[in-house]
Amino acid sequence: MGSFSIWHWLVVLVIVLLVFGTKKLRNIGGDLGGAVKGFKESMAEEKSKSAELPRDGETHGTTIEGEVKDKQQS
Repeated sequence: MGSFSIWHWLVVLVIVLLVFGTKKLRNIGGDLGGAVKGFKESMAEEKSKSAELPRDGETHGTTIEGEVKDKQQS
């Protein structure tokens, strides 16, 4: 069993076209393209959000309120 030749792939392509039809394959391709585009946009939004957050040590005047409890050394 060696690798597949171009003729094997052409036969598989013809069978897929016969089973699904060109219209359904076009719709599937469009849906896949839209999903990839949405993924790229969300990744770009995450990068811009992380760039806006302050880094460690840079609080920019943010006050953190909390309660300190006694610490026991063991």
